Amino acid sequence: MGNRQYNLLAPRQCEGCGKQFQPQRRDQAYHSQACKQTAYYKRTKRNKFLLRNALVLPVLSLFPGIGLLDRAFEEQGFTVVRGPDLLWGDDIRDFHPQQGHFGGIIGGPPCQAFSRLRYLVEYNGYQTAPNLIPEFERCVSEAQPAWFIMENVPEAPLPVVPGYQVHSQLLNNRKHGGGTQSRTRRISFGTRDGRRLFVPEMPEPEEWTPAVCASGGVKPGVDRSRTPKANELGYKTRAAFEKMRRSQGLPEDFELPSFTVAGAVKAVGNGVPLPLGRAIARAVKLAMSASGEYVS
Repeated sequence: MGNRQYNLLAPRQCEGCGKQFQPQRRDQAYHSQACKQTAYYKRTKRNKFLLRNALVLPVLSLFPGIGLLDRAFEEQGFTVVRGPDLLWGDDIRDFHPQQGHFGGIIGGPPCQAFSRLRYLVEYNGYQTAPNLIPEFERCVSEAQPAWFIMENVPEAPLPVVPGYQVHSQLLNNRKHGGGTQSRTRRISFGTRDGRRLFVPEMPEPEEWTPAVCASGGVKPGVDRSRTPKANELGYKTRAAFEKMRRSQGLPEDFELPSFTVAGAVKAVGNGVPLPLGRAIARAVKLAMSASGEYVS
């Protein structure tokens, strides 16, 4: 009989005691049963701490932009720490949040890859932004918060993070006190024990206006009784900015003095409507209340 050759697996770090060991199986994460039990105890203790402090520890905002969702959460009593954003010259791929420092994470990764308006972006000669949902998932996995909210377009996939159960729903700004703008977003809520968000609906106004768009407004003089053509969209004017400001629920004195008009239109158009953000923040506070009761 020929001699069999066995390839040893590379040494790895035990997830229980932290020491290097020689695994016997590819899926072996602990070098003894005692280490496995120790790791389970530490993980359970950490999760209980995070759950007790889910509304006390700061909230990390990823892809904050000009901070419209952050502003809504701050108005509801959350302390928000803003993470990196390309708008301010930072790159999420260089960011690694530490575990145990944040009660929750909120954010809306760039969504052009899944937006129905991506063809308009390409029509105007621009490339669609890369899909950064995997970076959002990575940051949640590294930070291990008690909960997270990912906001995106309706066609976006749900985030997948090991150890978290995610429930998703479509929320329209009109149904949550946001005025006439019809802007639907996919809100994915992740927790370890499968809690859900309950966001009460309100009566919709009779008047209807379309969703604002980061690519700009409708060309002045176009007949608004019909659907605008592609070459009649994407106008970044002062009038477009003022209309977006009202549609997004921002106060009349809200300005972005360091931005060009085109930059301000894009930044406001990319944000979450302030009334919808408030409704989401209130729902998170209810779901993660100190009572720890399951909210369906």
